[in-house]
Amino acid sequence: MYYFGTNLDEKFAVPDFWPKKDETHKIPYDRKEIEEELERLKARRLAARARRLDIEGHNPQPSSAPREGSAILQSLQHQENITPVAPTNGSSSTSTGWFSSWR
Repeated sequence: MYYFGTNLDEKFAVPDFWPKKDETHKIPYDRKEIEEELERLKARRLAARARRLDIEGHNPQPSSAPREGSAILQSLQHQENITPVAPTNGSSSTSTGWFSSWR
């Protein structure tokens, strides 16, 4: 798009487009400011975790409680009879792998 004219600043200028210096992110350089920022982030994280646990309806469990593991791991541990799968192509070849059916 090309525009030729004398009122470019009035036509295309957006008021308050760039943030002011006080509104931008200020990086903490002092040790005290860094510690305060870490405490603020930790409190924010813990509040979000508590809110998430309240929504899900879970109570935080102590770390000393034994964990049972995933359902897949439990099903693999409790399998008693595992039957091998026979090849369907009828070949008597003992080789296995991706390209074993091409021989």
